Amino acid sequence: MRGQKKGGRVSEETRELDLLCVNTIRMLALDMIEKAHSGHPGLPLGAATCAYVLWAKFLRHNPADPSWPNRDRFILSAGHGSALLYALLHLSGYDLPLSQLQRFRQWGSKTPGHPEHGLSEGVEATTGPLGQGFAMGVGMALAEQNLALCLNKPELPIIDHYTYALVSDGDLMEGVSSEAASLAGTMKLSKLIYLYDDNHICIEGDTGLAFTENVQRRFEAYGWQVLRVEDGNDIDTLEEALLAAQHELEKPSLIMARNHIGYGSPWQDSARAHGEPLGPRALRQTRQALGWPANKAFHVPAQARRHFARLLERGRKWQQEWQRAFDNYRQKYPAQAREFRRRMQGKLPSGWEQAIPGFVPADGPLATRSASGKIMNAIAGRLPEFLGGSADLAPSTKTRLIGYGDLGFGRDCSRNIHFGVREHAMAAIVNGMALHGGLIPYAATFLVFSDYLRPALRLAALMNIHSIFIFTHDSIGLGEDGPTHQPIEHLASLRAIPNLIILRPAEANETAAAWRIALASRRPAALILARQDVPVLDATSFPIAQGVKRGAYVLCECRGKPDIILIATGSEVHPALQAQRTLAERGIEARLVSMPCWELFAEQSLRYQNEVLPPEIPRLAVEAGVSLGWERWLGKKGRVIAIDRFGASAPGEVLMRRFGFSPQNIVSQAETLLERSE
Repeated sequence: MRGQKKGGRVSEETRELDLLCVNTIRMLALDMIEKAHSGHPGLPLGAATCAYVLWAKFLRHNPADPSWPNRDRFILSAGHGSALLYALLHLSGYDLPLSQLQRFRQWGSKTPGHPEHGLSEGVEATTGPLGQGFAMGVGMALAEQNLALCLNKPELPIIDHYTYALVSDGDLMEGVSSEAASLAGTMKLSKLIYLYDDNHICIEGDTGLAFTENVQRRFEAYGWQVLRVEDGNDIDTLEEALLAAQHELEKPSLIMARNHIGYGSPWQDSARAHGEPLGPRALRQTRQALGWPANKAFHVPAQARRHFARLLERGRKWQQEWQRAFDNYRQKYPAQAREFRRRMQGKLPSGWEQAIPGFVPADGPLATRSASGKIMNAIAGRLPEFLGGSADLAPSTKTRLIGYGDLGFGRDCSRNIHFGVREHAMAAIVNGMALHGGLIPYAATFLVFSDYLRPALRLAALMNIHSIFIFTHDSIGLGEDGPTHQPIEHLASLRAIPNLIILRPAEANETAAAWRIALASRRPAALILARQDVPVLDATSFPIAQGVKRGAYVLCECRGKPDIILIATGSEVHPALQAQRTLAERGIEARLVSMPCWELFAEQSLRYQNEVLPPEIPRLAVEAGVSLGWERWLGKKGRVIAIDRFGASAPGEVLMRRFGFSPQNIVSQAETLLERSE
């Protein structure tokens, strides 16, 4: 598809139609914002021409089938300009009627204040937190590159599309964009093309207040092609720039379009145009400046409507052409065609779970990070869509897929991604790959660095996409690296994110069960894994596989009715198990509950929860993290052995003992709790 348009100047009549369509987009956006008494008019007014040229003349998509696998992807990274995107979606023929535009930013509408993936057809990603869309676009382009290399045939390129985004000054100021841009240039993602709304205005005033760098040289240093369009309303020059971007075979492209925020309004080139409605008087003046009929809200001229309808028909033809090529592909390569369909539908292959290994006590002691690495490599052969990498920590996180090569540079079908020390971009890129479809991507780093990923983790949960995050070195048990590398508050912080599954397995077989959940659930998941070796439990003696699926379960029952319930997660299950035995020797019956996932346990019936944790029995929880949140599971007679201070530098086993995560202290705390409960 490179070079899909021919250059050259066009007739005045065509240019008049183009301008009419651009102003239709502008005024629909303004009418949405004015009716809602809320929104951001500056970007839609200033960037409408850039968006129109891309959508009307380059973007290959079919609004009649928003899930067409080979569509070009478009991300509005500057998500505050959502009214621009909704106008484009409506005019282009997506299922977004005018009545939805008239309910902009209202309860229950499909036109929220910032674009939300899964709510409105054609919205490829949830954006608004600046820089996230920029980085997710890199993930989509990386996914396209990988799928093309793995599935295309020389004569039948069934995956061959571009990823576009509209980015803003604010996007480029965010550090995540710098990380993602650096990686995109390194990996030569030449089918990544960004339009930069270079309007020189931020919320506080001129960008010169805080953003004086030479953006062109910065991106050239990253390995991008940079193209300048001195007038962002010059349609011919914008077309030429987009063509040049498509013809660049080695580099991603940034098109710097000099736009004017609030174009045509009394607040043009002013920070005031950014984030508040124009108001009736300024709206009238803007209509007059753009030659728009007065007092005609949500007006779509018939000529513009017909023009966009022709674009809809063009999209159908594009998909029909692709379908014919795919039918040919299916005849020549039936197995690959079935694989492609399966992957794009997000289905797992039959029997994939059989690849997950089981472990026996003789395999231990074994760190859960090491068990995870064995599991990942075992399933890789059954799941060709499974790929990912770490933030320069693969030897420590045990996340390299052995024998599957290094992804990037457009060379061959590979599955290991070297993200470099770019944790934030790593997570956002993984989100973009998950959004693209056809892949199950993962990202890995130490748990203490999950703070660097948090905005992207939150978006993964908000979008409910199949991104997998692997966090190793999960407690003070990592030892001598000390408090800078020892996570304390991080489990509680991650558990506070709605819709994110947090799995902290106790040993190798629980780790296998956790991976089964993370892969099969199609929900965002975080695996929390230990550095230190722990014993392997006998899966034939403990109900591990079924128990982990329910979030918490009775790992080891006592004789008769329990006097106390011990609850533990992760590596702390093992000292709790020893404590249970000591308590039994002292005549105290203790039930041991392993709770690898709060979220899944909370989804169980109240009956099951009460079976595992009978309300009337005292409970003692054990977890090497902050105590915050445990009150939910402890009831009126419970307490928790936790750590509500930062760690220290010493061998891991010393730290665990010093901070109270020893069988002896668990026994002592259990006896004290029972004395107080009498």
